[in-house]
Amino acid sequence: MDTPLIMRGRRIAESDIFFIRSIIEKHRAQGRKFIAQELCRLWDWKQSNGMAKIMACSELLLRLERAGYVELPPRKKGPGSGPRRRQPIQIPLHCQNPIVASLQELGPIEIRMVRGTHWEPLYKGLVAAYHYLGYCQTVGEHLKYIAFHQDRPLACMGWGAAAWKVACRDHFIGWSPAHRDRNIQFIIQNTRFLILPWVQVSHLASHLLGRMAKLLPQDWQKVYQHPIVLLETFVDSTRFKGTCYRAANWVHVGFTQGRGRWDTAHRHCVPIKAVFLYPLVKDFREVLTHLD
Repeated sequence: MDTPLIMRGRRIAESDIFFIRSIIEKHRAQGRKFIAQELCRLWDWKQSNGMAKIMACSELLLRLERAGYVELPPRKKGPGSGPRRRQPIQIPLHCQNPIVASLQELGPIEIRMVRGTHWEPLYKGLVAAYHYLGYCQTVGEHLKYIAFHQDRPLACMGWGAAAWKVACRDHFIGWSPAHRDRNIQFIIQNTRFLILPWVQVSHLASHLLGRMAKLLPQDWQKVYQHPIVLLETFVDSTRFKGTCYRAANWVHVGFTQGRGRWDTAHRHCVPIKAVFLYPLVKDFREVLTHLD
């Protein structure tokens, strides 16, 4: 390999490729899922909550196969096998009557963490229907929220793992690759932020961002058993100005280079985005540059 592949904080060097090939050959008959499980076991590759990173490992194996580094066994045939067809996301019934008010007039807003609850299908349906990027299942650590007013949804907010390498963010933090390898888990990304199109409430977006900055650290600690100290997001500057992030005191630190999450050939393939950060603690730099 010309450069090490990095997946979910794990560097895959040439020696790892030979090891992965040996595991594939040893367990070829058991299939792809078993191979991913075995690699997680041998590497002790776990999430902070103790669960094996099976999905991340499976994604790694697919990327290695596409790049020509390994040859995976054929997918097992059986009931429901063959090319997987994505079922359209169903949108639960919801009221679309306009909500036009000031924050003060609107009254109490409840923010619910909906991942793993009966509200999660509503989150998926609303994001699929009304967010310009649609809904995409997040791999790895993530949480989903809906803001409600009297059981009517106002907004959806998704949070997940941070981008691995962002030049302007990394410069702002001042960390080294070794620091990033160890501490990237302490940053999370705002992956989706949707104010529903029939909701017209001035300053609602910045208000929700401020509320989330207080909710997220305790929820993340409860679910994943580790703290978070910095939030990040990427704003498509061809569509948006990032006004709500600025109003909520997020810091604009620069722009992406337009290469995308998996680009290794230095080809610009996605829109350049503005990078905004929000420190959750004053000593976030000390936490993120700590190696002991």
